[in-house]
Amino acid sequence: MALSKHQLWFCIIGLAMMAGCSRIQDRLLYFPAKATVADLVSSRLHAWPTAADFRGLVAEPAPPARGTVIVFHGNAGHAGHREFYTAVLTRLGWRVILAEYPGYGPRGGRLGEGPLVEDAEQTLLRARQLYGTPLLVIGESLGAGVAAAASARQPRSIDGLLLITPWDRLESVAIHHYSGLPVRWFLQDRYDSVANLASYDRPVVVAIAERDDIVPARFGRALYKSLAAPKQLKLMAGAGHNDWIYAIDEVWWREVIGFLVGGSEETRTLPR
Repeated sequence: MALSKHQLWFCIIGLAMMAGCSRIQDRLLYFPAKATVADLVSSRLHAWPTAADFRGLVAEPAPPARGTVIVFHGNAGHAGHREFYTAVLTRLGWRVILAEYPGYGPRGGRLGEGPLVEDAEQTLLRARQLYGTPLLVIGESLGAGVAAAASARQPRSIDGLLLITPWDRLESVAIHHYSGLPVRWFLQDRYDSVANLASYDRPVVVAIAERDDIVPARFGRALYKSLAAPKQLKLMAGAGHNDWIYAIDEVWWREVIGFLVGGSEETRTLPR
């Protein structure tokens, strides 16, 4: 059935509003930095799985590797800015893949929840095929939303999930920061980790920063409370959203990895 002139104009205006909302969201949520593969590789970090098929960077431990950790980073910069993960994790015997998103670093592609999550799912599958188990996943901030969604789609592919400074739902954080704006109108991406992990049954550690003013700790607590066991909550005392790495040490990493690899019961490190 053909549309009338008025109906056609209504559709055009609606599509224009949706496109405008999407642009507003992307400007507020995604801050990619561009770089070439040559800019990112070094004697420690190598293109993964290859320079021609670049999906991130890999750092290898002294052989044999205990397993593989995939890191999905926050919304700013690129994977090369997260080299700090490799120092401690390779020292503990783990291969570390710093996954890169479409539209970030040297990679082309669209920004948005759909493209990022679908790409992350493919990264999980590729790593599992290449290296087997155990395979652990770390997601930080935005990366926690990406990691939660991708891991929920491939629950049998990974052995444990660490979510650092995560939210329960992106909408919660958006309303917190932009309470005067019609958030529900311009927020196209949801990153609803509560819904995505509702039936997830692998070990999960939720690490919240006590003084986080970007993703306040209450949103991480809300996510933690929604999870089915086995789960563990870690408070990074005195830490903010961007300096939490200085609030933890190698003992912390050993405890987290030990739980993800062998945890079978809920461990609470904070009172409810």
